[in-house]
Amino acid sequence: MNKTLRVLFVLFTFIGIAAREPENGSGNTRDTDGAGIWITKADQTALLEKQPGPGIRFTTEQNSYPVLDVDERRRYQTVDGFGYTLTGGSAQLIWQMDAASRTAMLKELFSNDTRSIAVSYLRISMGASDLDASVFSYNDLPEGQTDVKQSGFSLASDTTALIPLLKAILAINPAIKIIATPWSAPLWMKDNQQSKGGRLKPEYYDAYATYFVTYLRAMKARGISIDAITPQNEPLHPGNNPSMYMTAEAQRDFIKHSLGPAFRTAGLRTKIVVYDHNLDRPDYPAVIYKDAEAASYVDGAAFHLYAGEVGAMGRLHHDFPQKNLYFTEQWTGSKGSFDGDLQWHIKNVIIGTMRNWSKTALEWNLANDPSYELHTPGGCTQCKGALTINGSSVFRNVSYYIIAHASKFVPPGSVRIESSADGVVPNVAFLRPDGKNVLIALNEAAVPDTVNIRYKNKQALVTIAAKSVLTMVW
Repeated sequence: MNKTLRVLFVLFTFIGIAAREPENGSGNTRDTDGAGIWITKADQTALLEKQPGPGIRFTTEQNSYPVLDVDERRRYQTVDGFGYTLTGGSAQLIWQMDAASRTAMLKELFSNDTRSIAVSYLRISMGASDLDASVFSYNDLPEGQTDVKQSGFSLASDTTALIPLLKAILAINPAIKIIATPWSAPLWMKDNQQSKGGRLKPEYYDAYATYFVTYLRAMKARGISIDAITPQNEPLHPGNNPSMYMTAEAQRDFIKHSLGPAFRTAGLRTKIVVYDHNLDRPDYPAVIYKDAEAASYVDGAAFHLYAGEVGAMGRLHHDFPQKNLYFTEQWTGSKGSFDGDLQWHIKNVIIGTMRNWSKTALEWNLANDPSYELHTPGGCTQCKGALTINGSSVFRNVSYYIIAHASKFVPPGSVRIESSADGVVPNVAFLRPDGKNVLIALNEAAVPDTVNIRYKNKQALVTIAAKSVLTMVW
């Protein structure tokens, strides 16, 4: 057997072995400070399993396999984090677990110990999302009444689960970043006086800006700092409950005349991130960016991928390189398959968004129960969380592993670096603050794929099992 064949034989055996999930289902011992290779297979025979052996070994040996170059000298955006939306329903399900089970689950999700997947970014709703048990805002009033100064503002609806859960998470990871977004303004500010659809009345722009300022101060008083907000979740989708329609021009004017000045006057450093909807409409944030005064208050734009294609993020960066990009939502559904969701989401949500300048990659809801509760009347009845929680029992779903393949190994402050895009498997690479490199790669084919990872004039031969994702650290 010649040298190349011997190397192939060893590596096929090393990386291609089917590894079973540990009994507790939480993945193998975390070792993010050391080198190694972790794998998840679409057939679920390996779930975030660390492969045996020393990991990648770079040599000067040559062969004929395709080359995947990694070059840390070419650097792109800095990563803020990976995570989920902590909906009100998710918070309620987690908070009702027994204390010991809840603490263990939160440490597994958010800590930096050896069992954690190190989730580093959360999205929350201001008021109810459609994955809350009921519709509410922080200033609900009887019909005909108004409160432009927000004197009746109250976070009471969030104090039963969301706020205490956030404080528990922050006790585990004080550095976690949070972005908040409303699904609707209080009904008395809307032209239809309904939780579903309608538009924010221009005469209440200042009142709504005060609502945001009051919210941020109230959360801060409870020890919860909000890193960023978006003015409206999915502003071009008024059919959800709750929801609110907001054109690009309306959002531009709200930020320019009310929200931005209100933040400036209040001395708030919370980022304003626009849009927060699908990638088929990159023209929406562009409308706001083209107004210099409005753009001066805006950090960047957030996107979902229920329509459009992920390359639109990169094109928007090309047109407006001074503005940041965030990917804030993509669901997995009750009717989806583990194999299809794993591959599509790794390719698009993790690899695709990061290669197109996003600072975050977030999946949708963190948790559901076995009946896909909790949700508002008309809210999502098929949204599969990263976790299915039944009392104090937890089952880890596909989006747990989608996010874990990045969050566990790519901490905030990591920088995306150059890696080959053509002629090789989909991939993305990072340089961590500790100086180690991370490469996430996906093999969508039904057979194993072998590539050379070339780094600093040396290369390592790696075989990726069929329909599998690898995260490699060296």
